[in-house]
Amino acid sequence: MASGNRILVVGPAWVGDMVMAQSLFMTLKGRFPDADIDVLAPTWSRPLLARMPEINSAVNLPLEHGELGWGVRRRLGVTLYGRYQRAIVLPRSWKSALVPAFANIPIRTGYRGELRYGLINDMRRLDKQKLTQTVQRYVALGLDKHASQPPAIPHPRLRIDADNQRMQLDINRLELSRPVVALLPGAEYGPAKRWPVERYAELARRLVAAGRRVWVIGSAKEHELGEFILQAAGEGNVVNLCGRTKLVDAADLLALAECAITNDSGLMHIAGAVGTRVVALYGSSSPAYTPPLTPNAEVIYLKLSCSPCFERECPLGHLNCLMQIPVEDVLLRAVKA
Repeated sequence: MASGNRILVVGPAWVGDMVMAQSLFMTLKGRFPDADIDVLAPTWSRPLLARMPEINSAVNLPLEHGELGWGVRRRLGVTLYGRYQRAIVLPRSWKSALVPAFANIPIRTGYRGELRYGLINDMRRLDKQKLTQTVQRYVALGLDKHASQPPAIPHPRLRIDADNQRMQLDINRLELSRPVVALLPGAEYGPAKRWPVERYAELARRLVAAGRRVWVIGSAKEHELGEFILQAAGEGNVVNLCGRTKLVDAADLLALAECAITNDSGLMHIAGAVGTRVVALYGSSSPAYTPPLTPNAEVIYLKLSCSPCFERECPLGHLNCLMQIPVEDVLLRAVKA
């Protein structure tokens, strides 16, 4: 592909996957420095994509996760007609390939899946034995079809807005007089990814006793988890920010923390991408598949015989893969520096 051409990437629908997709954007920019890279993505992701220097612009896809929206996709594809020389479709669903096809983009790259013949004309076979990680599968689509695998993976790196950092500190009355540890108790996928909130609360108590301030960060859906941790650990040095920050606000605040304690979640990937030291707790999922993409991370994963199951809720009802992770082990990793 010649320099100066435009590439449209159909992005994923989950926060963590969108952060991992930056590794693809970085790879493309390294191969084609003069190319403009646009990302077709859900509305929520546009501020996050603005923090990725490789991206020229985000093309809004105003649909909910899982929604077909045939007419919306067709109209959008028509408006994009003639603008791009290549498309890379990251999701493997049939509907995700519609917009590039309606836009008649000459080269449309993606993996085989859901009878996409005709929609995808640069069809790739996914070798799961070589491409064991989600991020490897993304990056491979940005390389030549016969490139060696697995590919080298550049680590995501989000830009920080220092002005917004100061504003968030002021709005939320946050102090930096003590080192800050961020607790990220949520996981959008389901409870089988969540270390029990009681353990987070005990960890918060012990972090405060160790001289740390604790910020609990998450979406409005995690507000009750944050309140439980706050009430159990005691007000003063614990702040519940769940639902009080937008995604990019959370990124700016995470960059100020000395450490983030997190489930396998979208915020885990954001914490790594802003340079924060990460302690990641894995249960139903596997760090071999979606690891934190940072050299500054420690993973706690018990490797039980029932793990990973990749279920939203524990099919055995005991959640031992996370229940058996002791607070003491997490605390030692959090304050070791």
